Amino acid sequence: MALNLNKNLKLYYSIKEVADMFGVNESTLRYWEQEFPYLKPKTSGPSKIRQYQEKDIEQIRLIHNLVKVRGFKLAAAKKIINSNRDGADKKAEVLTKLISIRAELQALKKQMDYLE
Repeated sequence: MALNLNKNLKLYYSIKEVADMFGVNESTLRYWEQEFPYLKPKTSGPSKIRQYQEKDIEQIRLIHNLVKVRGFKLAAAKKIINSNRDGADKKAEVLTKLISIRAELQALKKQMDYLE
C-alpha cells in the first residue's frame, strides 16, 4: 500500500484523514494509541473526537514504517522506538553536563588569568 501523504498543512487532522494517509483502518490507529503511550492525539468535545497534529502524524509515520512497511512485530517496534528515545535522553543529559563543565573551565581560566 502506498502512502497518501497529504501535503496540505493543517493544524488538526481527523482519524479518517490520518487512516487514509497511511492506508490503515481507524481501528488500527486506535490500537496503536493503546500500545504506544506517547501517541496521544488531542480530543475535543463530549464525544472525544480525535484531532491529530503533525507531531502525532510523525509518530504514526514511524510506527507505520516499522510495522507495516518493514514488517516488525509491535513488540519489536516498541523496543526500537524506546531505544531511540532513551538515546535522545542520554544525549541531552551528556550535553547538559558538557555545558556545565565548560562553564566551570571558563571560570577556572578567569581565575588563572587573574592570578597571573
